[in-house]
Amino acid sequence: MRLRLLERKDERMNARPLWLLLGFGCLAAGAAGAVLPLVPTTPFLLLAAFAFARSSPRLHDWLLAHPHFGPLIDNWRRHGAIGRRAKILAVAVMAFAFAFSIALGAGAWPLVLQALVLGGAALFVLTRPDAP
Repeated sequence: MRLRLLERKDERMNARPLWLLLGFGCLAAGAAGAVLPLVPTTPFLLLAAFAFARSSPRLHDWLLAHPHFGPLIDNWRRHGAIGRRAKILAVAVMAFAFAFSIALGAGAWPLVLQALVLGGAALFVLTRPDAP
């Protein structure tokens, strides 16, 4: 039993650089989303927080305490909430992506599949409570 616990710790230590890399990559994408109009912010920040929780408690705490990014993560963790502006932007980007596929002349089956996936994602986003 004790050997298994040591093996798990070794596995976590080996995976730490990968979690850090994922965390920094998602943090960069989330930061880009804060200034670029069609790039989402919150999903990348949630994934960054997840990765930092597994690799660096210091970076995880820093992200949660960040004045701009911290409240987005906290709203999701506490309330499962997404801000109204983020909801509107997310659904608009989904609609744009679907319209772009139509304009490119995508086949019927890919459009049906895309409509189902994007429709489900939009329904999920729209049914989350607004951020307090």
